[in-house]
Formats: sequence, C-alpha cells, structure tokens
Amino acid sequence: MTELRNVDAELTRFRVRLAVVALVVLACFALLAWRLYTLQVLRHEELAERAETNRTAVVPIVPNRGEILDRNGVVLATNYKAYTLEITPSRTGRPLDEVIDAIGQVVEITPRDRRRFKRLQEDSRSFESLPIRTRLSDEEVARFAARRYRFPGVEIKARLFRTYPLGETGAHVVGYIGRINQKEKERIEDSEDAANYRGTDHIGKLGVEASYEPVLHGTTGVEQMETSAGGRAVRRLASHPATPGDSVRLTLDINLQKLVEDLYGERRGALVAIDPANGEVLAFVSKPTFDPNLFVEGIDQESWAELNESIDKPLLNRALRGTYPPGSTYKPFMGLAALETGRRAPGTIVMDGGSWTFGGHTFRSGHALGPVDLYRSIVKSSNVYYYQLANDMGVNAIHDFMKPLGFGQITGIDIPGETRGILPSTDWKRATYRRPEQQKWYAGETISLGIGQGYNNFTMLQLAGATATLAAGGVRHVPHLVQARQDPLTQQFQAVPRPPAQPLGYAPQNVALVRRAMVGVTQEGTSRGVFAGAPYLSGGKTGTAQAVTIGQKGRYNAAKLAEHQRDHSLYIAFAPADNPRIAVAAIVENAGFGAAHAAPLVRRVMDYWLAGLYPSEQDLKAVQRGQASAPIGTPRPAADMAIQRNAIAP
Repeated sequence: MTELRNVDAELTRFRVRLAVVALVVLACFALLAWRLYTLQVLRHEELAERAETNRTAVVPIVPNRGEILDRNGVVLATNYKAYTLEITPSRTGRPLDEVIDAIGQVVEITPRDRRRFKRLQEDSRSFESLPIRTRLSDEEVARFAARRYRFPGVEIKARLFRTYPLGETGAHVVGYIGRINQKEKERIEDSEDAANYRGTDHIGKLGVEASYEPVLHGTTGVEQMETSAGGRAVRRLASHPATPGDSVRLTLDINLQKLVEDLYGERRGALVAIDPANGEVLAFVSKPTFDPNLFVEGIDQESWAELNESIDKPLLNRALRGTYPPGSTYKPFMGLAALETGRRAPGTIVMDGGSWTFGGHTFRSGHALGPVDLYRSIVKSSNVYYYQLANDMGVNAIHDFMKPLGFGQITGIDIPGETRGILPSTDWKRATYRRPEQQKWYAGETISLGIGQGYNNFTMLQLAGATATLAAGGVRHVPHLVQARQDPLTQQFQAVPRPPAQPLGYAPQNVALVRRAMVGVTQEGTSRGVFAGAPYLSGGKTGTAQAVTIGQKGRYNAAKLAEHQRDHSLYIAFAPADNPRIAVAAIVENAGFGAAHAAPLVRRVMDYWLAGLYPSEQDLKAVQRGQASAPIGTPRPAADMAIQRNAIAP
C-alpha cells in the first residue's frame, strides 16, 4: 500500500514537472514567435536597410583640384598621382617609434620624414591616416607590399598630390594647400559643404589657393561597393563620378614676376604692377619668398623654424601686409589734393629755404630750392612746399581726400589677409590710444604727413592702386589677381565678374598737371638718370622713407645704423605717359635713396612690359647689388627668356 502511494506521488510530481516544462517550452515558442514577428513585420524596413548598409559601403571619390595658370597659360599649380605610405596610429598595436623604425628597414625614412610626421600627429587624431613617406617608387611599393602583413595600421595609398612647378616664384600669390586641421574640420562639418569634403585631406591655406577654394576644389563623387563580411570590396554596385574643380587663370605674368624677384636678389621689399585700364595685377612681388611645396604634406619643424623665425620674414606677404611710410611718393597725391580742394593754384609760389619752422620745431628739407610752384614741387621734391600745404589742409582734410584713392583702406583684392594700414585722422587717433593726452591731435603732427611720414603707413598694393587711379585720369578699379575660370569639361574660360570702375570726379586739368609733373621727374628730376634712353615716356616719383625716427637735432647716417634701421627706397611710376598701360609701386627695404634702388627696378619692369626687353646678365647683377641706373649691356628679347607653357611638367 505504501509502495502504491509512493508511485502515485511520483506520477503526480512528474506530471507537474511535465506541465511546467511544457509551459516553459510554450512560452519560449511564444517569445520566439513574437521576436520573429517583430523582426519580420514591425522592424522589417529598418533591418532591411541596415543589412543593405552592412553589405555595401559608400566610398567618396575625391575630385581633381583645378590648376592655377598665369595670364599666358603657364602652369603655376597642378596635380600628380603617386603612392604614399600612411600610418593610422590607433591601429598599429605598438609604439609608433618602433613601427617607424621597422618601416625604415624596408623603405627609406629620412629624419625630415619623421619630423613632418610628428608635426602632423600633433594636429591630428589617432584614428586618422597620416603619411610617413610620399612619392614612393614602384620598387619601394613592391618591397613594402611583400611585407605588409608585418605592419598592422600601415597602408600604401594612391593619392593625388599638389605641386608648384616654379617653386618660390609667385608663392605669396599662388599660396599653397595643406592638410585640413581640426579647426578647419569643425568649420567644414558645420557648413553646407560637409558632404563635398568627405575623403578630402587638404584645403587651400594661402593666396589664390585659399580665396578660390570653392572653385578649385570641385565636387566629390561616390562609389557604392558591395563588401564581404570582412569588409573587403567585392564589386561596384553604382558610381557617381567626381567633377574636377575649375582651373583659374591669373592676371599675373609669371615671366615678369620672376624677373622682378630675380632683380631683388637677396634684398627685401615688395613691388606691385597694375594695368590702370582694368585693375589687373601684372606682378605682385614680395621678397624674400618661400617654396610652397614644403607645406603640401606638412612642413617639418626644422624648415618651419627656419622660415618662421628668420629676421627677413619670408612668410610675410609684404605687398599685401607690409606697411610703410610712402615718403615723397605721397607728394603727387598731396599736389592733386591741393588743386582739388583749392588750397593751392597751379602757379602759387612757395619759398623753399631748405627748412620750415612751426611751433618752435624746425622741419628740414635737405637743400634750398628757392621759389617753387606745384609742378616744380613735385619735380624737385620740395619738402617745404608740402609741409606748408599739410598745415593749411589739416589732418582731416588730407584723410578725406586720400581715402577714396584707397590709402589706409582695404582694396578688395581677391586674396585673403590684406592689411588696412594707417591713414591718420583725429577720429583714428581717439580710437587708437587710451590715455586722453595721447588721443589729442597736435598741429605739429600734421606737418610730416605732407611728405609721407608721420603716422602714414600704407601697403605697396595701396600705393600702386592710387598710382593706377592717377594714371587712369581719376578712375579707380578694384585690383584683382584672377582673370577667368576654366570649366574642366568644356575647357572654356569664363571671365570672373568685377565691380564697375569708380570715377573719383577729379578735374581733368588737375590730373593732367600732376601727371605732367611726374613726367618731369623722369626728364629733369631725381629719376632722369635711371630712365635715360628709355624707348617710352613715363611719369614717376622717387621716395625715401624713414624706418626709424631721427631726432630734430640728429642727422641721418646710414653707416651708424643697423641695416634694418636704414631708410627705405621707394618709387612709383606709370607709362606710357600719354596712355598708361602699367602703373608700378616698389619698395626696397632699408636701401636708402629711391632713385638708387627702387627706380632701377621699375625701369626694368617697364622695359619688359612696354618694349619687350629683358636685362642683360651684367645689368641684372648690377641691379641686385643696387649699383645700376640706366640699363647696361645689351638687353635680351623678353620672348627668348619666357617660361614656356609646355616646359613645365608636374
């Protein structure tokens, strides 16, 4: 009996367990059914899209960057394809120094490569791919590929590289591209161009490369690739090709640009040449210059320090950002102001006794010229005439006349970084200085403004622009460096639209008188020796501007001053005199008298542009040393010295 009761109890427990198991199994099947319903019905579209995404990869196709050409079609910036060896630091699995040492046993890694990589690493994130070697040869590619398995996180990539075939020539104008830094990346991600920069590592940093970045960059394409479970591309599913960037044609004549840079030699300075008829910039020189190729893949620390710490400041675009007192080159514009404001008549005579005293301060003028009218004041460069004129006009009247000419203003040229300079006024001084005694304008401060000294500080671009306006009869054009853009598909050039010309409303007879006086400078004035025998008639004005202030009782003695403290040499000019086709402003820093250094440079520029003459080798060297006046030797035909369009290979 007892045994029967035990059997019944066991059966009952078994049935309970079986029921529990059945319920559990049923619940599992119910959960499975619910899960299947969720996956197959409720989330079908979402999961199907995710599966498709896992199966495919969208790869950006980086567009070819547009070229930069000079006005004659000479290539100044172009592209070439090459292999690069790149490291993704987060994927190497060991210290980077060890990885680089190991790579160095397979392909050459120079100390410069290491320094450049270190600099790139400082500006990048660990998951970004950074080049350790560029321009690998086919042999190096094959050698590394055979050992690729030893280097996780290291890859060979085929990339498009930017190159500047002429190196230092025109570098400040052309600019350069460089790897996108973190700040630029954040700016791009917040802009409408974010999708267009997928896969792009470089961006324009300076000059035309920066200001015309949207034009040069092009439109990024995409490829949709089917991938394996391991992420390897299996086949192409769809493709939308990239659209190359437009090329841009500059107004610059690179042969003239190179000539001027050669004429400067080792000296510092800037020269800007403009076509007065339309504002096209023909030469835009800043010396010393630099090689933009150093920056494309990231400059190494040693090269950066050499450029950035040099006392000669080769990275400074002196034509755009260097500001200088204009010295006596300011006098033609002051003369025009005198006529236009009625402060002087053409025949008004001023006695130049060699100095002028105002408020107990004697302003020197070098040597006495006797009676001078406006014409003679420009030809003979009378300081006394312009001391008195400045005092009669006052600082604010001078400011108001010079402002429309572009002095102390942003000209609007189409490259970034332009400096405004200083065109003083009473308002400017109040806004510049903090202490009340510093904010007050003193009458004596006005006097030196008349001869281009004092607070006056302008760029060579502003001085050239004002000279071009004078040469054009008082019509101002916005200076520009890009003439046209070329469609990569049709190869057709389209002119870049420009603002309309701005007539400043000067009386023609006043402009004619000032221009005639500037012609007199080249015939009977301070630059007559430099322009002797020129096959054209030009107008000009020499200038010598102080780099440091000399006390009232002191005398200028270049031999007793450090080289960087000596006077600057300036010259402005236009030609031909009756129908100007070129206007130039030039400065040679710390070189002294304008007729000795700056004027010979401008003479060679005009010989090239107007007469097709290139200086002889003997003459070129004499100009470099500051020992030239009129050209010496037999000039060479400019066409024979030209850089040919097809002579430059990427």
